[in-house]
Amino acid sequence: MHDQQAKPDSMPTPLLGKVIFASRWLQLPIYLGLIIVQGVYAYKFLAALFSMMSNLTTLSETQIMLGVLGLIDVVMIANLLLMVTVGGYETFVSRLRIDRHPDQPEWLDHVNATVLKVKLSMAIISISSIHLLQTFINAAQMSEATMKWQVIIHLAFLVSAAALAYTDKLLHSVSSQH
Repeated sequence: MHDQQAKPDSMPTPLLGKVIFASRWLQLPIYLGLIIVQGVYAYKFLAALFSMMSNLTTLSETQIMLGVLGLIDVVMIANLLLMVTVGGYETFVSRLRIDRHPDQPEWLDHVNATVLKVKLSMAIISISSIHLLQTFINAAQMSEATMKWQVIIHLAFLVSAAALAYTDKLLHSVSSQH
């Protein structure tokens, strides 16, 4: 008697496996919602820019600086949304199939869950840095406790990002040894 073992690739996928794999499409409305939120941030940016330009002659240098930092903050949050939307969809739902498109982001070529986490943590640190800079510029109107907590939270973001990078380095060194 000759007992053949089926190759893993030739075995039929059980129904449960198909259902679980298809469940990734439940994330589609979430990513579409993030696109709508990007529209909200585009509106917020344009409204803030219009307000700043309309009041340019009455604004102090500090108010202009805070306004510009607010605009940068909106841009950075919009970039974060874009990274989550594009990178998350590509990583967890389906390929975008935009190879060789002239506007394809360079980072999309090698996106995976780890790269996405590192990029997101760097974006969050950048956004936190902008908020911290706004706080220090506007320190006269802020309580000491508020400033202290913002610094502590920013440091927590930095420590988290460092821990994430270190963990990624450990995982990468273990996987390259195998």
